[in-house]
Amino acid sequence: MVEGYDVVIAGAGPAGCQCARDVARRGYDVVVLEAESAAEFPRGSNKSTGGTFPPMLASFGIPDDVVMQFTDSVVIESPTEYFRADQVGAVLEFGAFKEFLVADGREAGAEYRFDARVSEPLLDGDDVIGVRYNGSEEVHADVVIDATGPAAPLATALGVSDLERTRQAIGIEYELEGVTLDADGMADLTDAMMLRLDHEVAPGGYAWVFHTGDDTAKVGVCYINNEGYQRHATDDRTIDGYLDHWLTIDDRFANATRIEGRQHRGSAHIQSPGRMTTAGFIAIGDTVPSLDPLWGEGIHNSMQSGRAAAVTVDQALTPSQPDTSAEAMAYYESIWHRKIAPRMDSRLRMTELLYLASNDRYDRLLAELQRLDDETLSAVNQGSWRAVAKLLHIEDVPLLAKFVKKHVT
Repeated sequence: MVEGYDVVIAGAGPAGCQCARDVARRGYDVVVLEAESAAEFPRGSNKSTGGTFPPMLASFGIPDDVVMQFTDSVVIESPTEYFRADQVGAVLEFGAFKEFLVADGREAGAEYRFDARVSEPLLDGDDVIGVRYNGSEEVHADVVIDATGPAAPLATALGVSDLERTRQAIGIEYELEGVTLDADGMADLTDAMMLRLDHEVAPGGYAWVFHTGDDTAKVGVCYINNEGYQRHATDDRTIDGYLDHWLTIDDRFANATRIEGRQHRGSAHIQSPGRMTTAGFIAIGDTVPSLDPLWGEGIHNSMQSGRAAAVTVDQALTPSQPDTSAEAMAYYESIWHRKIAPRMDSRLRMTELLYLASNDRYDRLLAELQRLDDETLSAVNQGSWRAVAKLLHIEDVPLLAKFVKKHVT
C-alpha cells in the first residue's frame, strides 16, 4: 500500500524546512525527503555563507545561538575604494541553522526521512500526486513541493524549471583564522559583512569577507560565466584558484590559516523565475530560484518562499472540497511576485550592468556612493533606475550601449 500525506517536500534546505514547519503547525501531515544521510546532515549540504539580517531571524523565530556573529555594517570594496553603510546583519552557522529547522519542524509534527533521494514525480493525468524516491519507493500527497535547489528533479521533469546554465553562479568559501580585519589603508572589517567588486579576484562576480568573531572570518569568491568573466578571467584558473590567488595577494590574509573541515562550495542561479507551479505542485527556494541577484542573499527569500508555499497549501486544503488545481497552486506565484521579490527583474538588470563595468569604474562608483543621500542610496538598492541614473556619466555610454544591445538582440 502506498503511503499518503497531505504534503511531501523534497529537500531539507531553508525553504523546504520552513514550509514543513508551517504546514505541520497548521495540522497537516507532512514528510520531508532529504537525499543526505542523517549521519552526514548537514555537512554535505552546508553550502551557504549564512549572511542574513535580523528581520529574517525575527520573522521565522530563529534563535540567536545559531548566529556566529552579529555585524554592524555592510562594506562594499573595489580595488582602491570602499563604501560603508550602517546595517545590522547576522552571520549564521549554517549547519546549526539547518539542524534547528529540522528539530523545530519535528517538534511541530513534521516527519523527516534521510537517505531519501527523490527521482521523479508521480502523475495522474496532468496532476502531480506524489513522488518516487530511492529507485522504487513511492509516497503520495495532495501537494508535492520541490525544494531541492538547482538539481530540481521534480520541477525539471514537469517542465516547470527553466534554470539556465549560463546564469549559474558558482562559489567557494573558506573559514579562516588569523585574519587581519583592520589592515592599514583598508576598510575596518571588524563586525562587518564585506562584498568586493574586483575582476582580479572574482571576474564577473564578487568576493566577500564576513567577520565571524575574534580574528576569524568566512572568505569566498563567486562568479557567473557572463561577459565580465569571459573578458577578465584567466583560462587556467579555477574557482578554487581564484580564492587561493586572493589569499596570496591580499595582506589581510598574510597570517591567516584555513580552519580544518570548514570549506563550503555551492551554486545557485541568478535569473528571473518562469513557471513555479502546476496542478498539485510548487517549486520553492533555489529551485525557483530565489537568490537576490544584486547582493547574493538567499536565505530570507528562501524562507519566505517556504512560508508562501505553506499559505498556498493551507488555502488549497482547508475547504471541504480541497482544490489543488493548477489555478489554485498559482496563488503561490502571485505571492512570490508581490511580496518575496517584487523588483527581481530590475535588480537582475542592475546586476548585469554592474558586472559589465571595469575595475576603474568600480573605484569611481564607490567614491560616488559616498556623496549620495540615504534616500537615494535606498532607492538604488531597491532597483530604481531613476536613482541609478544619478551615478551614470557620459563615459558610461559604451557600457550602456553594450547592455542595451544584449537585451534588444
